[in-house]
Amino acid sequence: MTYSYTQISRYLTCPRRYRYRYLEGWKEKDTRAAMLFGRAFENALGAFFRHEDSAAALFREWAVYQDSGLQYSSGDSWDRMLQQGIQLLERFAQDDRVRIRQPRRSLQIKFTRPISPTNDFVAYVDALGKLDGKGCLLEWKTTASRYPVEPEGLLALDPQLICYSWITGISDVAQIVFVRKRLVEVQYLRTTITDKQRQEFGRLVADTIQRIEACQFMPHSGIRFPQNPCTSCPHVGFCLGRPELAEKSVIRRPGEDLGWLDELTY
Repeated sequence: MTYSYTQISRYLTCPRRYRYRYLEGWKEKDTRAAMLFGRAFENALGAFFRHEDSAAALFREWAVYQDSGLQYSSGDSWDRMLQQGIQLLERFAQDDRVRIRQPRRSLQIKFTRPISPTNDFVAYVDALGKLDGKGCLLEWKTTASRYPVEPEGLLALDPQLICYSWITGISDVAQIVFVRKRLVEVQYLRTTITDKQRQEFGRLVADTIQRIEACQFMPHSGIRFPQNPCTSCPHVGFCLGRPELAEKSVIRRPGEDLGWLDELTY
């Protein structure tokens, strides 16, 4: 069995949601504009580092969804997101702080780590390169609001960066955050992951896989205001006994054991 950060994260958030997605095959429909734009923008970044026309690449990738009836956040539209994406690419080029040698080999790199004789862990790292002249592991993020930078050291607690550091053995990591707002912004956030954090994450992975294989899928209620993760969960209809509600946001693909491919969409 092959596991990924997305699978481990989803199980820890709600074991029942993990069961719906990875065992019963109920996958969320690709209708969220922000997620699909993130994929298109990442492909445009690849074009940028290959010295191709990144704006044209973004238009080509994003145009696929122009008439797809996507779910947009308040104030967003297909045209607005395209304009913001082009502005972000221009700002990123002007900043000229990130360098990647051999982009065809150093972008979307697959790492695999054995967990047991029968289990592997896989991760796709966005890039390996340099930020301000210093080598590090790079992760791209697109968002509608700035990432917090206080208190100092907060980024070192990011579980996905810890995961990538654990599987690669690279301590220096960075997030390049492309902020879509009225005046676009690119944040360059760097941190260091310690050996202790990597060891703790490895134990967390082993423990979580053990619980998954023991079929421990107890529900985690999210009904707690003001934060209520159940309201945004695509599988909430199943927990409410209303499968017709869930089927509006998920589609069943039974027999599919490719949950690790979710790594390519986040």
